[in-house]
Amino acid sequence: MITVTDSAARKVKELLEAEGATDLALRVAVRPGGCSGFSYEMFFDGDFADDDETAQFGPDQVSVVVDPASAQLLLGATLDYKDGLNQAGFAITNPNATRSCGCGQSFS
Repeated sequence: MITVTDSAARKVKELLEAEGATDLALRVAVRPGGCSGFSYEMFFDGDFADDDETAQFGPDQVSVVVDPASAQLLLGATLDYKDGLNQAGFAITNPNATRSCGCGQSFS
């Protein structure tokens, strides 16, 4: 399953509170597509399957959900959030990716 840094967990918590949806979890998924073969997808979700993998991260214990197929491709990956002049937003570092595109949202 993917690991979520404290910085990313804090930002997820902030976004959930802004939406008034603190009962939802962040779903991280890998879908076919993108310019390198697979693309990452992240969204808030309250609909869980029995075989979903769930974990809590950060001091506020933010819930993160991953489906079994995506979990295999995200094993060892890390979701981080940066808010600086050079980089801003969520980024996934995935040791399973052999190649990625320039946008950083697609890998193979």
